[in-house]
Amino acid sequence: MPDLIIDGRAITVPKGTMVIEAAQRLGIMIPRFCWHKALGAAGACRLCAVKFVDGPVKGLEMSCMTPAADGMVVETFHPEAVAFRRRIIELLMVNHPHDCPVCDEGGQCLLQDETISGNHVLRRFPGRKRTYLDQNLGPFIQHEMNRCIHCYRCARFYQDYCGYRDFGPMQNANRVYFGRFEDGPLENPFAGNLADLCPTGVLTDKPARFISRRWECERAPSVCLHCSLGCNVTVLSRYRRVARIEARENAAVNGSFICDRGRFSAGYESIPDRPRSGLVDGRPVPATEAVAAAGTRLAALAERHGPGSIAVIGGQRCCLETQAALITLARAAGWRGPAFFAAKAQHTATRAALDGLTPARARSLAELGQADAVLVLGVSPLCDAPMLALALRQASRAGAKIFLADPRPVALPLPFTHLPAAPRHLPAVLAVATGDPADAPTAAQQKLPLAPELWPALESAATALAAAKRPVLVYTPALAAALPDDDRFGRFPVLPRAGTAGAALLAPDDAPGLDELTADVAAGRVTGLVVAETDLFTAAPGLAALLDTLDVLVVLDYLPTPTVAAAGVFLPTTTIFESGGILAASDGRLQAASPVQAPGEPVARDGSGSHPPRAFDRPLPGTDPAPAAFWLSQIAQGLGRTLPRDPLTALAASLPELAGLDCARLPAAGFCPTFSGAPAPQTAPPPFAAGDGLAVVYDDALFATDEPGRYAPLAQAQVQVQAGSPVLLLQADDAAALGLGDGMAVAVECGDRLVPATVRLSRAMARGAVIVPRVPELAGLPQSLGPCGLRRR
Repeated sequence: MPDLIIDGRAITVPKGTMVIEAAQRLGIMIPRFCWHKALGAAGACRLCAVKFVDGPVKGLEMSCMTPAADGMVVETFHPEAVAFRRRIIELLMVNHPHDCPVCDEGGQCLLQDETISGNHVLRRFPGRKRTYLDQNLGPFIQHEMNRCIHCYRCARFYQDYCGYRDFGPMQNANRVYFGRFEDGPLENPFAGNLADLCPTGVLTDKPARFISRRWECERAPSVCLHCSLGCNVTVLSRYRRVARIEARENAAVNGSFICDRGRFSAGYESIPDRPRSGLVDGRPVPATEAVAAAGTRLAALAERHGPGSIAVIGGQRCCLETQAALITLARAAGWRGPAFFAAKAQHTATRAALDGLTPARARSLAELGQADAVLVLGVSPLCDAPMLALALRQASRAGAKIFLADPRPVALPLPFTHLPAAPRHLPAVLAVATGDPADAPTAAQQKLPLAPELWPALESAATALAAAKRPVLVYTPALAAALPDDDRFGRFPVLPRAGTAGAALLAPDDAPGLDELTADVAAGRVTGLVVAETDLFTAAPGLAALLDTLDVLVVLDYLPTPTVAAAGVFLPTTTIFESGGILAASDGRLQAASPVQAPGEPVARDGSGSHPPRAFDRPLPGTDPAPAAFWLSQIAQGLGRTLPRDPLTALAASLPELAGLDCARLPAAGFCPTFSGAPAPQTAPPPFAAGDGLAVVYDDALFATDEPGRYAPLAQAQVQVQAGSPVLLLQADDAAALGLGDGMAVAVECGDRLVPATVRLSRAMARGAVIVPRVPELAGLPQSLGPCGLRRR
């Protein structure tokens, strides 16, 4: 480890550390444009020049391109270095427009900072400025090429880090142009990070354009709610409206970046039809009256039919505080539940997936990017957890071999081997790939009805995983029981939603599934429901069809879902932006989101686009929403019961996995539970049979497939709506056996109704499966579709 001196201060750094990074560890900020810790050095801007006065290197050198070495003595404020940087700034400003007052980057612009620090005030070059034509890069990124200083950050992130090629540098020398070959939306699902990376105002956040300066916003650290990975974000709010979301550094989770789903899926908190007042039988009432009505009706129902006639349902987008309050209320009142999962088996499988994350086996998203062989099972990264694709990309760039077994046709910005296996075959794929490579060919032919051309790929996976020093398995909870009991394999589960891990951690083992509650409601054993932050019409369509038969339906939510419309009593809750909360990521890590704004109508709507009314004694409109945990405690008081002041802390004290948890002081990197490593319950995979029908596999789009995203205006605008009907994907041979062709109109049996759809054929997917888009009209399909479940129209 080299020892060096920077500005008179000694430091020891790991071998290979650049001088600019060593200085940063000392708190010394060497000016830079092209260098970024996630992208490394390019040596393009020449602004990080420092003076090496002693040691193996002497003279003026670029600190981003010079590795630290023993005996180096570096001066960052040496007169030669300062003068050099001043001239570089002057050259960069020769062509830069003076449009800071109308630039969205103004006030947070690195070029502004360096221009002022370099004392550049006068343009001496008399020639004309270089100019470019801007491009339309789609709905997320605004292009202002005249401001470019050619640092190459955008191209290195877009092409090298992410692996996409539709955006990059063109022309040469002083005329280099960063853009696309033609106008059009950027293909990269991480393109929003360009607004964070660009040190000037070339690439800015288009949806946030001209809304506010960053220093005018309220800011708070938060956690992304749109998949299970738990990426860290910074939320900026202006007048009770989320103005923009930016990536927040967390080295163990998302590093420096986030996906476009997490960045652009806000807005649901300020939509005009968000329910902001209490409702009783569809009539708007003060929230205090609504909570009193809920307590009265529930108490009367329990008096008539017993507490067992009431059940509690929680959503998988709830924070841990809400989930803990639901559990505590159900126990205190003697009600059934709470039910968080569609079936009890899903709860058991998710809990097993988490229990297997022992310290020796658990891997973070950052550690996944350092693996040398990865087997992904039942996950389509860009659809299910987009930042997972970026982690796999970094592993691949470092030489890792990536194997992906999933029935869907999968696209990734990296070289990988796709094994299109039906869901029922994934346990066998896992067993063969993690077994002895010498047995792989025979085992593959005996256990799997895969096409013979795929057997070599499975053998390659077994060989690569056996030879790897840091192999990682990425899997869904359904495969937890099939994982090898071997500490050599790292584990990284991918769960359905942001609150799935929390529900599995906190819910009791005997918690019912939604399917059990559906049967109880149908049989009349349950006649009252308390539903918190979930839409039963997508989570349990069979139960939603029975809501009219209930005596009492109390709903707590912040989205205008069909379940809210069906409620007898409704209580408005706050979003994560208004009350914060704790979420458990898919690796079990507990992370806190802080509130950033008060509940209430955005000022823009309150003033009808102008200044809000100047009546300072009037109440702020739309402030009835409160945290769901608060409303649940109020309902408990109406029943004559008292919940703990902090139900989560009280519940966590009884869980050994959460020993030592301090909800009020979570570490910045999150709190990692200590899992026991209890073996998952073993269940034999069903045998393959041609008559089993086509397994239904849901496919998420990048936008508007999670519940909050479906109500986010910008996310909704990105959904490609197919003319007439949803599109189903079938393997070409399966379609031929059913007498179906490409583009043919079909009817899908969904409960007691037939849903029109269109068939598309693919040979890049598994046989024995039908790929279904996750849209509300196709919610509640059976696990498999027989010949009668998919018929021609």
